[in-house]
Amino acid sequence: MEQVQAQEQHRWLQQMVGDWTYQGEPAESEPGKPTETWSGTERVRMLGDVWLLCEASGDMPGGGTASSQLTLGYDPKIQRYTGSFIGSMMTFLWVYDEGELDAEGRVLTMVADGPDFSDPSKMRRYRDVFTIKSADERWLEAYMQGDDGRWQPLMRNTYRRKR
Repeated sequence: MEQVQAQEQHRWLQQMVGDWTYQGEPAESEPGKPTETWSGTERVRMLGDVWLLCEASGDMPGGGTASSQLTLGYDPKIQRYTGSFIGSMMTFLWVYDEGELDAEGRVLTMVADGPDFSDPSKMRRYRDVFTIKSADERWLEAYMQGDDGRWQPLMRNTYRRKR
């Protein structure tokens, strides 16, 4: 087997390595009700020089706690970022099948198919957008593609590096 060499795209992922706290909120709140928020911690490390592993634990909207694992990598053969997501609050394995970094190198957009939250018998297209705001702050914004083809915002987590 050939030795794997980290490329520029793998090195881009390394900037997320570290210990983080996060605060989350839905994109929209129900009128007349307080906005439900959530929070937690995330430990991010590299597996070798080519895979980013993110392990999070925290509060869930509506109560309870959850743990999750996110992987991000880059496949030079298909020239796309790839990855996966699993969480203790669901049984579905999310596989990112499309991933692109913007021209400025600040925004990584990942796309996956997953169950429709309002009707689990249907599948929907989802988009997760990872934005590097600074060395110590990043965002994760999640969107779902509606029947009309438009991307509807679902939520945003703001991550801050622990000191």
